Amino acid sequence: MKKFILFDNDGVLVETEPLYFEASKKALKEFFDVKLHFDEYMNIMTEGNGVWVAAPNATNEEIIRARNQRDIYYQEYLKKEDIAIDNIHDILNELSKSYRMGIVTTSRRVDFEIIHNNRGITNFMDFVLCVEDYKRAKPYPDPYLKGLKLFNAQKDETVIVEDSQRGLISANSADIDCIIVHNEFTKTQDFSTAKQKIGSLKELIDILPTL
Repeated sequence: MKKFILFDNDGVLVETEPLYFEASKKALKEFFDVKLHFDEYMNIMTEGNGVWVAAPNATNEEIIRARNQRDIYYQEYLKKEDIAIDNIHDILNELSKSYRMGIVTTSRRVDFEIIHNNRGITNFMDFVLCVEDYKRAKPYPDPYLKGLKLFNAQKDETVIVEDSQRGLISANSADIDCIIVHNEFTKTQDFSTAKQKIGSLKELIDILPTL
């Protein structure tokens, strides 16, 4: 029986992934005159690399400047675009009656705090792990293994909710069941090794008791 849920953040609890893509694409074009195509971006993200591999001749100094500008663009988007997912509070409130929950994200803490300022989602969570909180990011297992440790939970008591292949690989590497929630942005990725695939978070309410 599942007792613990580890949620990915971007694309699961908030709709932010297209904004990060747009910010990255804009910085690559501005600094390196590189046009980043969607399929290439998907491959880069799945492998856990930074988008700067699309500009192989860039120096470290140039990448630092481009990354800083990308982060500025991303935060500007976060502050002005609608990133809410429908009925998220109702869903989390219902889940909180039966499960303890945490967030495990590859977002930087500074971005996460902008995303969740006055949003109320973290009120349902025992903890939040950001990219600064573990040694190796997804697709390595480290983030989810640390979440498991914070819960003091067994793997078979825990389920991970993801929307990306990179996150699924991380969950599989940690040997924890992973449910993939549909996201239009990541729908072309390979989710064949997921425990289950669902169309929306609301389906978790009925599905989790059966796992």
